[in-house]
Amino acid sequence: MSIREVSELAVTRHILKSALELLYECSDVDVVIVGAGPSGLTAARYLAKAGLKTVVFERRLSFGGGIGGGGMLFPRIVVESPADSILREIGCRLSEVEDGVYVVDPAEMIAKLAASAIDAGARIILGVSVEDLVYREEGDEIKVCGVVAQWSAVQLSGLHVDPIGIVSSAVVDATGHDAEVIAIAKKKLPKLRLELKGFSSMNVPVAEKLVVEYTGRVCPGLYVTGMAVATLYGLPRMGPIFGGMLLSGRKVAEVIIEDLQSRK
Repeated sequence: MSIREVSELAVTRHILKSALELLYECSDVDVVIVGAGPSGLTAARYLAKAGLKTVVFERRLSFGGGIGGGGMLFPRIVVESPADSILREIGCRLSEVEDGVYVVDPAEMIAKLAASAIDAGARIILGVSVEDLVYREEGDEIKVCGVVAQWSAVQLSGLHVDPIGIVSSAVVDATGHDAEVIAIAKKKLPKLRLELKGFSSMNVPVAEKLVVEYTGRVCPGLYVTGMAVATLYGLPRMGPIFGGMLLSGRKVAEVIIEDLQSRK
């Protein structure tokens, strides 16, 4: 079988046309998730499965967040029940090491979380950073209604290039330890009176419970999930156990779905 001959011009035009169509489509969505780590990808899957138009912006050219490093670069992570049910749904293999405690291959978990979000209909766009928020004031209330996006390469280059606005009904901070979106809201929207307390030292049993408990709405249109929850509320860190991250992603999706349905 001979390989199909494709010209340079055809390659360029196919990429440009398809990519611009995608970016045009993603300029107005139901949910923007910032960060393609475990909680962000999990949230994207459940939101897209619920029929919400969902896009994930990830500043790096890869997804997975803190999963890939395993535990101190050892290629295994831990997940506990009931979060294992989320991984079973996406066909991720688990090895039970004690009752309700499992070890997982981080590469498999990354790949299957991302694939499951995409298969559900979510879009994941790599190399995009969120540098600001779109907001409106409704009386005394601040409502977040989108993000301001820029190519990560532009930021890294130090060039001044104006970013563009992406409109959405909900924005989710899934950026992990730095809580980058909440930090922007704290700085740029002082009326919200946000305080980033910073995550505290490791306490796995407490951290895994509290990160899920505190997951949810920060203000109208703005939500927090995953390790960003710990940074916002001053919760303990948990290290390479990811059950809380998965459950937090599912919970934030459930909260957003309920909020958006109540607006209709």
